[in-house]
Amino acid sequence: MTVAETRVPLTVIAGPTASGKTALAIAWAREVGGEIVSADSQQVYRAFDIGTAKPSPDELSAVPHHLVSDVDPLEAFSAAEYQRRADAAIADIASRGRPVFIVGGTGLYLRVLLHGVVDAPGALPSLRAELEAVATEQGREAVHRRLAEVDPETAAKLPPQDLVRVVRALEIHAQTGIPASEFRRAHAFAPDRYPFRLFVLNPPREALYAAINTRTEALFAQGLVEETRSLLERGYSDAAPMRSVGYVQARAVVEGRMTREEAVLDTAQETRRYAKRQLTWFRREPGAVFLAPPYVRPEP
Repeated sequence: MTVAETRVPLTVIAGPTASGKTALAIAWAREVGGEIVSADSQQVYRAFDIGTAKPSPDELSAVPHHLVSDVDPLEAFSAAEYQRRADAAIADIASRGRPVFIVGGTGLYLRVLLHGVVDAPGALPSLRAELEAVATEQGREAVHRRLAEVDPETAAKLPPQDLVRVVRALEIHAQTGIPASEFRRAHAFAPDRYPFRLFVLNPPREALYAAINTRTEALFAQGLVEETRSLLERGYSDAAPMRSVGYVQARAVVEGRMTREEAVLDTAQETRRYAKRQLTWFRREPGAVFLAPPYVRPEP
């Protein structure tokens, strides 16, 4: 039986970071005896706890969670692998007759789960090695400039620091002869894989930015710098989450390139920018229902 044939209905709670997704999802799931499948590209990794703002032990015990602390930090993990594991978790939850809640802010993970994966060409190891060498020798901005020359639309959406996606876009262009942005439009995502309702939390901007600032202070107060130092000592310097906002700045503190105060300010600023990009992504999602606080669970 295919995923589509199972027709497991999903309640999806998305939105920008610090918008209250975790608390709301737990409240809604407890009301109906549901379980939560995370759609967070950082919380899926083990050991990276404080900087990814994982649910607390009390929150994890209040409602069963899936795909939280599920992957070794040095393990390669893709959107396609997320889809596979999420499908398995959904099937498991549904087999026990429980409602399924998908919760997170990683738009790509939600898109591939709900609609499918773009059938893009594979990697080009030689080009990837060349571009990574350019990034090392000339800086990631040099690779980003190459992307801007052939695919300005994708370049405008990706910061130079996101080397993985910048390189991937250049690989697609090299193999297809068309910009990655055009390729993805031409190879649209498949029809819905599940019946779903997608709710996007959309607090007022001032309230969201205040929540981000408060959370950032809390993460550093909870020991983000100390956690980062420990992770580096354990050999996780090349782990994917170490390149995410918060860990980048905390690592700079550990290595003496930033003061703690500078790191807090920079983390908050970069998180606000990330939240803005998340909202832009979700505004393009068909069928999304935007909710403003106070959040009230819509009737089935």
